Amino acid sequence: MRMLRNMLIAGAVFAVGLVAAGSSAPGFAQGGGLEMLDGLAKGEWTVRQRDGSPSRKICVRTGRELIQLQHKQTNCNRFVVDDNAAEVTVQYTCPGNGYGRTSIRRETPVLVQVETQGIAGGLPFEFSAEARRTGDCR
Repeated sequence: MRMLRNMLIAGAVFAVGLVAAGSSAPGFAQGGGLEMLDGLAKGEWTVRQRDGSPSRKICVRTGRELIQLQHKQTNCNRFVVDDNAAEVTVQYTCPGNGYGRTSIRRETPVLVQVETQGIAGGLPFEFSAEARRTGDCR
């Protein structure tokens, strides 16, 4: 219950931030940025959640695929909270399907740590994962 309350508070704060930033169009509320993600190796990545859930594979072409692991749609609005050489944090809202906040910390160009939380399909989610390049995209 505490996690749900915190997520609802975070969602309200996020919504206020979007209004304050004047962001209503899809894309980034701040400049393109996210160069750290651009520097990640392209190809197939395996995402392993720390809770023991089955791992999944994703094709990384830009690095931005790691931002919305729970929301597959492309019409989400993104707001870059932090963007530096080692870590990025992005908040996003997906009309009709919730929102999220993801932090990605680069260890090497083929290994990152991901922490994400939010609401997807009306349900809260929160997980930590390690993502590693494991091959070429199929």
